[in-house]
Amino acid sequence: MKVKKRYFLKKKKIKEIKKQLGEYGTLINNKDSVELLEVDPNDFVLVNGKPYIIMINNKPYPTLKAALYEDLNSKTVVVDMGAVKFMTNGADVMSPGITQADSTIEKGDVVLVVDENHHKPLVMGESLITGPEMEENDTGKAIKTLHYIGDDIWEFEL
Repeated sequence: MKVKKRYFLKKKKIKEIKKQLGEYGTLINNKDSVELLEVDPNDFVLVNGKPYIIMINNKPYPTLKAALYEDLNSKTVVVDMGAVKFMTNGADVMSPGITQADSTIEKGDVVLVVDENHHKPLVMGESLITGPEMEENDTGKAIKTLHYIGDDIWEFEL
């Protein structure tokens, strides 16, 4: 990935991004250094020099690196170990692989997918169904993958 532009964001833009992030807005604190990195295909928001937020279709999402280094208190979905190899290849999360899901998950929520053994982050995704439906369903997609371990976002280094 080639960096086109890198610049600090104004307070108004930071406030807008925090609002769009909703519960993940805590990734940015008032004294943090916040920069935008224009890169193809998706821009990054750097918080204190770390790629914590990815802009997909002009909407901010937390990255897996943010999940690793910060306590996101996110809506979490746990998948069985058999699903891990599919997750690391970018597959959407299917209901049969889900062992646990936060009961407060609503359709359209940004969720963190972790493995059942180590609870390591695998995927940041958007829920296609509610948390209880994820646990009940035996077929179908449950989460659209936005960012996964091993993708270009994950591999990004400054």
